[in-house]
Amino acid sequence: MPKTSASSNTAPDTTWLGHGRHLGPTPEQDVRRNLIALKTAGVIDDFLDLAPADAVDAYSAGAGGLPPAPDTDENAAPPDPSVRRLFEARWRVDGDVTVRAQLTCFDSHGRQREDEAVGWVLAAKAERTWDQRWPSPATMFWPDSDRIEWDHDAVPGLRLRTTNRLPDDDKEMRRLLKDCSRSSWNIHVVVHEAMTPDACGRRPLTPFLPPSLRHRVVEHRASPEQFQIVNWAMRDLHVRVPRGGAVVLPTASAGPGYDAELFAVRSVFLDGSEPTELVEKVTAFAELPRTLTAEAEQALDSLRHRWHLLTMEEELAHTRRLVTKYAEALEAMTRSRDLYREAAELAQAALAETTGSGSVPRPAAPEDPAAKPAGAPRSALIKALGRFKDTSRQQPQKERTLRGRQTGREG
Repeated sequence: MPKTSASSNTAPDTTWLGHGRHLGPTPEQDVRRNLIALKTAGVIDDFLDLAPADAVDAYSAGAGGLPPAPDTDENAAPPDPSVRRLFEARWRVDGDVTVRAQLTCFDSHGRQREDEAVGWVLAAKAERTWDQRWPSPATMFWPDSDRIEWDHDAVPGLRLRTTNRLPDDDKEMRRLLKDCSRSSWNIHVVVHEAMTPDACGRRPLTPFLPPSLRHRVVEHRASPEQFQIVNWAMRDLHVRVPRGGAVVLPTASAGPGYDAELFAVRSVFLDGSEPTELVEKVTAFAELPRTLTAEAEQALDSLRHRWHLLTMEEELAHTRRLVTKYAEALEAMTRSRDLYREAAELAQAALAETTGSGSVPRPAAPEDPAAKPAGAPRSALIKALGRFKDTSRQQPQKERTLRGRQTGREG
């Protein structure tokens, strides 16, 4: 799975993005079983289970086994070799709003054994603005069970849906919180315990969140004696947690609307009751414009342009678009051929008219500059002979005129 890097685009408000790591031996099997169960129960409309090569071939071939579209990029980059499996699912929320989602499983960097973590990225897109009260896309693919460890954060040592104790070592704590702020797409909340909580107070606060946020929030717990240390560890992040309160950490995807004061809660009662103010802060943070990381942008691009799970209507429309493109391409080729033929015929006709035959005219020999002076006397001679010829023609006419006059006098 590639490392996180920055992007300049903002996530659309119709999308849901998540990532994490699966620590079990059979992640794809866990997803497959859950998808089959949810389709049987009617929770999802349909799903696809594709190997990386099958996904590329299916896209390149087009719908219905047709050849690729004329504008298909045949020089596209090969699939990421770390991709293990691609899953797609489609379901409806609020009755008629369609949600499409892709889950991609990756081999973690340096993974050597089958029992090591498998990374995953999930991108979902709805037909209208995402509502946090909708079901979480994560549980459409992963089983909603604590027994299957699919819900580990991309930062090692952290898990969703539970509380995560901060390290005792101050430097390790500082490094961990920095990694969370820079590398994780999830929302990280630091809660300081004013006093040691009982069993109810040790329960995670994420179940009180809206369904779509429960698998995007990592809850960190600082013990009563860690108050000074945790604020020192967050100094580089420019945030502070109040004593007995909580704060939402800024992340790499947080937009310019983040303000540490606005996302801090002065007191959180860890008695099992709903932390209303904290839920409001986390929900408000989730609704801020998010800057996409390069990997998140890649996941959304795949969802938009590499989608395979088409309905019958979508497949028919896709086939019609392909047929239209092929017809336009064929018509353009035919027009081009006719234009070339017409141009060739015009060129041959012009050549025949110029030469009077089908042969190519020979170019005239260049004049010799030295011959020009020799031609001057000859020209003068021709002119002289011409004058002599004219004079000889005029002399008989004069003689006939004189004879006529003399005859008239004698008579």
